[in-house]
Amino acid sequence: MKSVTVSIGVPQTPEQVYDFLDVMAHHERFTDHYLTDWRYSGPARGVGSCATVTATLAGTRTDVAIEVVEAEAPHRIVERNISAAGRRLAHGVYTIEPLRTGGSRVSFTYAWTRTPFADRLLAPVLRATMQRANRTVMRRLATELARHVAAAGP
Repeated sequence: MKSVTVSIGVPQTPEQVYDFLDVMAHHERFTDHYLTDWRYSGPARGVGSCATVTATLAGTRTDVAIEVVEAEAPHRIVERNISAAGRRLAHGVYTIEPLRTGGSRVSFTYAWTRTPFADRLLAPVLRATMQRANRTVMRRLATELARHVAAAGP
């Protein structure tokens, strides 16, 4: 299936964005509109950081295992997602780029590597649903980044 990418510009530096995204528990704060029941394992941040969540999208619920498999500060974080009893494998990639005017462009690409047959039949619907959900994720991420940086102070 074709991947889905969403992006947003934020006033925080790439280092501030990466520092926030590097902590797995922070992701709950901006994805809990469709990812719930977060259970964490492994280190709190970086490669090997893991969470198991319940994803509720398009009227279906499934457990998803998320693990950070690559991290390149302050530019990129790659997560592997396994669901559907191992029949669905995908990668989520956060890319953080500095903007010429200051701040950062944060992009998230969700790419399916392996999908059940039913997913392939419903690909246009699944892609549209993920696009909508992840646009909301980006807006909520911007809000949470602002809160996080303000709470951290100068």
